Amino acid sequence: MTSTELHVLSATDWDEWYGVLENAFGGSGTKAPEHRELIRAISDPGRSIAARDGELFAGTAASFRFDVTMPGGRLAPAAGVTMVSVAATHRRRGILTAMMRRQLDDLRERGEALAVLTASEPAIYGRYGYGAASRQFRLEIDTARVRLGPLPEGTEAVGIRSAPVADEATVTACEAVYARAVPTRPGMIARSPGWAPVQVFDRDSSAPLLCVLAERDGEVTGYARYRNRSRWDESGPAGSVEVQDLHADDPASRAALWRYLFGIDLTSTLTKPSLPVDDPLLHLVSDLRRCGLRQWDGLHVRLVEVGAALTARGYRSPVDVVIDVEDAFCGWNTGRWRLTADASGAVCERTADPADLALPVRALGAAHLGGVTLTSLAAAGVVREVRPGALAAASAAFGSETAPWYPHDF
Repeated sequence: MTSTELHVLSATDWDEWYGVLENAFGGSGTKAPEHRELIRAISDPGRSIAARDGELFAGTAASFRFDVTMPGGRLAPAAGVTMVSVAATHRRRGILTAMMRRQLDDLRERGEALAVLTASEPAIYGRYGYGAASRQFRLEIDTARVRLGPLPEGTEAVGIRSAPVADEATVTACEAVYARAVPTRPGMIARSPGWAPVQVFDRDSSAPLLCVLAERDGEVTGYARYRNRSRWDESGPAGSVEVQDLHADDPASRAALWRYLFGIDLTSTLTKPSLPVDDPLLHLVSDLRRCGLRQWDGLHVRLVEVGAALTARGYRSPVDVVIDVEDAFCGWNTGRWRLTADASGAVCERTADPADLALPVRALGAAHLGGVTLTSLAAAGVVREVRPGALAAASAAFGSETAPWYPHDF
């Protein structure tokens, strides 16, 4: 890696370090210094890596400590890998690989068995053992031609009211709805202290962030944050509703929020950058073809410690399987592991018993949240069945009733 050295970030160097990250992503903190301060407040320099070439920063990498919902509804600790960049002047020198090596070693030393990230360039992280574990839809709906219905029973009883998006009472109510949603879907991240202000910070003065609350019997049962972007063409109004967040406690509250958003005057398009692949909205729209669905990768998962990570999640059916894991980047995971699980919990330990399945660690990462099946990975040649019948049983056990999804950007 030539002369570049890695260091734990000093708090006094955070501004310069963060500036390198912003430059790598083509942005500038001077446009929103308040946002930079929010990020500083939730950052932990002790979890941040600085690559230095003399006095210059050449690379950045960091992680947050999160609790993430696993299949079965339990929360498991995970490192949320973020702020990864290499300066354009220092590409192709092995800096990224060195930072990933250092980071995974540090996570193991801390006892953090799982790492998750969202990838700006998904092709990068497979070589470090990450597997794409969730998918999401991006939508661009032609609301002039797509209708909702029939709507769930009770939708008419749900009231929708506007609320100041950054008001403390509004944020508190929205965060309570979000917290109730976290255990319901694998991949959801429990909100840590300091993150709520980041969700409502508005950097787009051309179309301010707005909020509506769904209410029933005086209780908040859902919320949506969105932008109403005005546009006119030669035919008249052609505005768009850009939905940032939408969470609800029940089908009626969710449907009431979507009905409101579909019906905003002077708009003909509704966009949502991220929606679960099994979201109920897909069953309420009249024409999926006019919803502009595009599938996107979501969370990428890396098992830092195979035994601890597989023990920490739930399984859909009882399983007893020996998995032969290949992990070239974190050799401590390589070898055979016996996973036994039932309704009472799971245990995954090293074994000398013959293997039932053989796979690379990135395949375990892809299957970890239950949204990617081991059978589909086997069909692609990624997983190999050693004992006949083992694949189907293990694939069923690793599955999830609901598709994984992460609505909490980091």
